[in-house]
Amino acid sequence: QVQLVESGGGLVQAGGSLRLSCAASGRAFSNYAVGWFRQVPGKERAFVAAISWSGGNIDYAVSVKGRFTISRDRAKNTVYLQMNSLKPEDTALYYCAADSTFRSTAARSLSEYDYWGQGTQVTVSS
Repeated sequence: QVQLVESGGGLVQAGGSLRLSCAASGRAFSNYAVGWFRQVPGKERAFVAAISWSGGNIDYAVSVKGRFTISRDRAKNTVYLQMNSLKPEDTALYYCAADSTFRSTAARSLSEYDYWGQGTQVTVSS
């Protein structure tokens, strides 16, 4: 069993930066791909970024590519999402999720992820 806890959200002005963290319990987490997703009220949860268990495969949504960077520290059982040049449209509740299926890639689909955190709110003011 894996438990995920997100942190690092907050209020920031447009153009600013935040770094989200996803800390996990359980040694198996190091073998899981991890994804970041976000959701605004009234809309479906959307893919943001994902990283494979090894860190060798990384994927980003078009809307964040070039601004966000996903990384992982396997020794700390933590995955990060560095968010730069933030825009008001980045405002959302951000979730991290872990995919327990052992694969070399990192999935975009929510249905591939087994474990989810509670989310951390990111608000970008204009």
